[in-house]
Amino acid sequence: MAKVLFINPVIRQNDKPRHIPYGLAQLVAIVAKEGHKVQVFDANAWRPTESEICEVLASDSWDVIAIGGLITTYGFIKKTVKLARQVSPTALIIAGGGFITPIPYEVMTFLSEIDVGVVGEAYNTLPVILNMVDGKSHDWSDVKGIIFRDKNGELHLNEQVNLLEDVDSLPFPAWHFFPLDIYFKNSSLLLSEEAMLARRHISVMASYGCPYRCKYCFHLGLSGELKTVECGGKKQIEISSYRKIRSHSPKYFVDLVKYAKERFGVDFVSVLDENFAALAKKKDWFDEFSDRWMKEGLQPACARDRQDHAPESCNGVHWGTTAHAGIVNGDMLKRFKILGCSHLDYGLESFSDEILKKISKGATVAQNEAALKMTIKAGIRPIPNQIIGFPDESFESIFLSIEAWERLGIQVYPFFATPYPGSEWYYSFKDKILEQYGGSLEAFFLDLGDATKITAVISGKFNAVELLGLRELMVNHDTKRIRDYERIWKGQNEGRRGV
Repeated sequence: MAKVLFINPVIRQNDKPRHIPYGLAQLVAIVAKEGHKVQVFDANAWRPTESEICEVLASDSWDVIAIGGLITTYGFIKKTVKLARQVSPTALIIAGGGFITPIPYEVMTFLSEIDVGVVGEAYNTLPVILNMVDGKSHDWSDVKGIIFRDKNGELHLNEQVNLLEDVDSLPFPAWHFFPLDIYFKNSSLLLSEEAMLARRHISVMASYGCPYRCKYCFHLGLSGELKTVECGGKKQIEISSYRKIRSHSPKYFVDLVKYAKERFGVDFVSVLDENFAALAKKKDWFDEFSDRWMKEGLQPACARDRQDHAPESCNGVHWGTTAHAGIVNGDMLKRFKILGCSHLDYGLESFSDEILKKISKGATVAQNEAALKMTIKAGIRPIPNQIIGFPDESFESIFLSIEAWERLGIQVYPFFATPYPGSEWYYSFKDKILEQYGGSLEAFFLDLGDATKITAVISGKFNAVELLGLRELMVNHDTKRIRDYERIWKGQNEGRRGV
């Protein structure tokens, strides 16, 4: 059986390692279950030096070195695959995840050390690749869901892989392969009282894919939206309007959390997917989930007894998740609270209906405000997230946000609009991106962070310096200085379209 080294890249260099990689832990479980010899090097947890990375790469004779992540990890992946090729020249280097899925040709061109790229979901694809490694076969032409190099170095993109239909067939993530002590040490999350007091936090998934078509969101193939099409005699990735959402059964999901609690002592769970509230709108699913959650003793005592949170005596599992403002309702949120929900992370994006419509958010300002009020009334802490620097951002939209914050009594520190590869924005503003990075897409990839730093600007009115300054003034509710600058800006841009 193949000897496989999985590498989890550094996610946020300036933050502590807080989230065990759920998808990678699933893949490790699948590969280990098939009998392959598996080791995990969690660079995100260990934060290694370059020499330490080389030590790990040289510690065994690996048949396969597998690495992947979002595009924000591109810099670490670039460095690591170069080291991997130097230290382990005979190993098959496989890359997957969001950093390569929407832009396979670009990544494989920039990172010549990668032999095979997994495009889209890897649950079905990775076992096929490893079985071929066992059989000493390197004819990848019939393997769906990959891009590969032939002997001449030419790239070939194969047909997309079918999504896994029965997600309940997935094994539970192999969390025990990861340095849990490091992650648990950083369990506290500044999201709610219960999250801040968490001692053993873990992340889980209830569903896969997203039904929405927000223009800023990148596509990873989890909804079946990525297709390979022939274009000029060469296969290319195309993002279609197709959406297929797959969800776990209530039994699987509750059993997963129960397993995490009983084996690892988990006391707080983050549900990563935005569709939990959509699942909760399905009465049969949510009723069964609620019954099983309480029957298995996962309901926190403080939530059950409607008392303040007491970590020492609260023996259940508190949880938080992301939510869409257009989905939630008061009855749902009351039930969430009783089951132990402590916070809901809302992507509100803007308090301008014009912008919400143009980014295809699927929500209105009224729905944003109603969701926040309902969540607070239910005793759950709402986490309002917004973006600044939209293509149609204006002084008016900025003032609308400040007015909403004051009206609702909330504080927001907006992210910057970023045209991530795989998003509609990336394709719409590609020329503008290249202008800002001297014609180099790779320079853009290397500059990408987690939207807390400004990268490629796609605003039609404001440059990077203006957006940085406007955000700080917004956060301080300094409408006077914003209005002062608006007069200066209009004087400088008199005659420009859209002023």
